Amino acid sequence: MIVLPFLLYALSGLLYAIHFAQRGPRTGQTASALLAAGAVSHTFVLGMHTVQAGYLPLAGQGAAVSVFLWLLALTYLYVELTTAERAMGLFVTPLIAVLYIVPLTSAAAPPLPPVLESPLFALHVASVLCAYAAFALASVVSITYVLLFRELKRKQPGVFFARLPSLRALDQMNLRAVVVGLVFLSVGVIVGFVWAALATGRGSNDPRVLAMSLADPKIVLALLAWSVYAFQLYARRVIGWGGHRAAWLSTLGFITILINLLPVAYFLQTSHAFD
Repeated sequence: MIVLPFLLYALSGLLYAIHFAQRGPRTGQTASALLAAGAVSHTFVLGMHTVQAGYLPLAGQGAAVSVFLWLLALTYLYVELTTAERAMGLFVTPLIAVLYIVPLTSAAAPPLPPVLESPLFALHVASVLCAYAAFALASVVSITYVLLFRELKRKQPGVFFARLPSLRALDQMNLRAVVVGLVFLSVGVIVGFVWAALATGRGSNDPRVLAMSLADPKIVLALLAWSVYAFQLYARRVIGWGGHRAAWLSTLGFITILINLLPVAYFLQTSHAFD
């Protein structure tokens, strides 16, 4: 069952690529249907894991990545339904399919540590993952913006000009995604600090809680990502850094998030290692 979403995501990515090249409406509709089927089957996988583990699949890196990808798929489907634009599926679905290998190869969910049995912990992780999904979409939009911008700058409109929305539309999509992501990330960071303070104040002897500080690489990178996106909004409003500058900042912010979500989580010992 856990393999089914991966197969559907990968197949939808293939059809999105064919649709991007040929612009066949039926191919695009089939790609969207397969992505939706992947998201539905992914929902059942998450539900199955919840029943088996006895808690929401938010603890453990494999589970966190799985929920992040599920949110990204739903977010992109919402954008697609509201804009009737499928061109970005070429960029979103391969990202989902490739990163799905992480939960696909991860160990089963471990028992939930008592310190994590808190609604604040669930709210913290859920908010951060929602932010990551919004920032992932902003990054995809940014990449398409840069590709189209370079094509127009060379005064040689080609494949991206014919298939992507206008630069203005892409810039506005990036702005909306960043605003939503920054709100969720701010909530996640604040709730995380409150949860850690309460856990410490209640006398938790879990060494990972006691070790939480601004020296934790995951906390440092989360705050760095927040700073990049906050600066992007500030620079857009005050300095006038919209367009391709905002696109590059969105991409930089998401690279920071990917580093935090994958190599740091798997290869560095941090206080956030509850799996």
